[in-house]
Amino acid sequence: MPAAADLPNSLPTERLLANGVAVRPIRTELRRIPNLKSAAAVAFVVLEPVLIIGGAVWIGHPVAWALAFLAMGPFYAHCASLGHEAVHRTLFKNSRANEFVGRWLLSYPTFVPFELYRRSHINHHRDEMGPKEPDIPLYAGYPVSKASMRRKLLRDATGRTGWPLFKGLLRGLRNERARPAAARIVAAQLMVFAVFLAVGRPELYVLLWWLPYMTVWRVINRLRAIAEHAGMERSSDRRRTTHHIRQSIFSQAIFAPFNIGYHLAHHVDMGVPCWHLPRLQRELDESGWVSDRVTWPSYRSLWKALASGS
Repeated sequence: MPAAADLPNSLPTERLLANGVAVRPIRTELRRIPNLKSAAAVAFVVLEPVLIIGGAVWIGHPVAWALAFLAMGPFYAHCASLGHEAVHRTLFKNSRANEFVGRWLLSYPTFVPFELYRRSHINHHRDEMGPKEPDIPLYAGYPVSKASMRRKLLRDATGRTGWPLFKGLLRGLRNERARPAAARIVAAQLMVFAVFLAVGRPELYVLLWWLPYMTVWRVINRLRAIAEHAGMERSSDRRRTTHHIRQSIFSQAIFAPFNIGYHLAHHVDMGVPCWHLPRLQRELDESGWVSDRVTWPSYRSLWKALASGS
């Protein structure tokens, strides 16, 4: 948690309101949705597994298979980030395009129940760490010991975290409320499997689609999630609910793609598309509301602090 002395009351300014949201003319520009950027990003993400898995098949070397397995983890992170934009209705201006792409290209193929996620995620934004916070199991109890952190990541890497979640998805088929989303996910998985079957490699659905979701993606998801909110508290001041971490090319490629790592800015104004979050963060920095004293220099430094408990 940041110390009170590190949270100056420098707002409002001519450009920002008291809660960090930009004044109307600037906010209008920040909330503009660049359709072409989003379309290019979606095209990249759809093509990504074709290149990863196709490259492994073409090379046919054990090292290529291992690298493809690991690379599918960031693919899931890329889909999750863009799907998160669609949940906020900031991926495309056209609502039908936003919903179709968010559901059928980004969420259902990656085992995400889009409708249920949207419902719970809005609760997350309304009151971080509050009584309806859906992600408390991910954030609670930090900082933990190094041994506890190792155990959590080992469970993720060996599928022991993913398996109960996957079984919960299957149980959703028997739940009236969850059945529509679960059925759509199953339909999407059948379509993905049909592609593997059509190219004569159905086993790769398990080895390079399902297993990376159960293992590599679970590690990445935990590391990203705890970097966003673990160790923080319920507060109306977003600087006390959400970490701000200096972004690098590596972190954006692996853990926090498409600017989702600018998470403090996102929680200040969730209507700003991911493409404009760096600009909003600069506004927060230049106003003095966010200083170097509350900015983590890297994800590694924050993870180290989150594993510094007893």
